[in-house]
Amino acid sequence: MLAMLPVAARQILKAMMRTGTREYKSEYARHYFGQGKAQGIAEGEAKMLLHVLAGRGVEVPEDARARILECTDPAQIERWGRRAGTVDTIDELFA
Repeated sequence: MLAMLPVAARQILKAMMRTGTREYKSEYARHYFGQGKAQGIAEGEAKMLLHVLAGRGVEVPEDARARILECTDPAQIERWGRRAGTVDTIDELFA
């Protein structure tokens, strides 16, 4: 989701998320927002990327879906996220 936001909005959202400390009550929250935060963010952005592609009618074969979901590099997911709004094929996304 962050990759889809304009730079200014992304900076504001990140600043808001840094303020204060949070005690996570559920195992899910501790994993995705605590110790496993980076992994959780990458996973969430990858899932959002797939939603954007599906919404635009871009066919995503199973191998491409796995490649996206297994990516743990936030910079790569962000690059794909910027392209997702304009590509017509999955090959264009990965180009």
